[in-house]
Amino acid sequence: MKRYDAIKRIVECLSNELIICNIGAPSRELFNIKDRAENFYMLGSMGLASSIAFGLAFSKPKKKVWCIDGDGSILMNLGSLSTIANHHPKNLTLIVIDNGSYGSTGNQKTYTSKKTKLEIIAKGAGFESITVINNEDEIKPTLKNLETGCHFIKINTQPGNAQVANIPLEPEEIKKRFIDSVSR
Repeated sequence: MKRYDAIKRIVECLSNELIICNIGAPSRELFNIKDRAENFYMLGSMGLASSIAFGLAFSKPKKKVWCIDGDGSILMNLGSLSTIANHHPKNLTLIVIDNGSYGSTGNQKTYTSKKTKLEIIAKGAGFESITVINNEDEIKPTLKNLETGCHFIKINTQPGNAQVANIPLEPEEIKKRFIDSVSR
């Protein structure tokens, strides 16, 4: 499966969750699959989706927060895993789509395409709920059956970006409508 297929399955599980989506291609793919005010599309800050999602989950404990992140971004900010696991917000699900490449910068290979296993790093960081998904059919049942808690879910996919249009929203517009949706 490709990242686009994984995001499509994730979207099929959404109800009222707030989404923080990784920079570049994943944000464009999410926008083209299902744009909504509750989606925050990262623009220009690789590696920070998990940190922003943590801050949001911590400050809004009654809202469910899902972070769609990538292996390359997580590798750039491994410290976020320790911070998230040690604070253990009961409303955060970190979904890492691992395609073994930096998809937004030219598909250069990441170390997850070799020896690095993010689920082992997540365990070492202190995550208690860790799931690895290798098959598209496992995504919906996993997300639909999530209990309250702090979850690390890794979805293994093939490298590659879907050919989708750019997000036609200005960064200020993305921020404003997201903040408005969080305030409801």
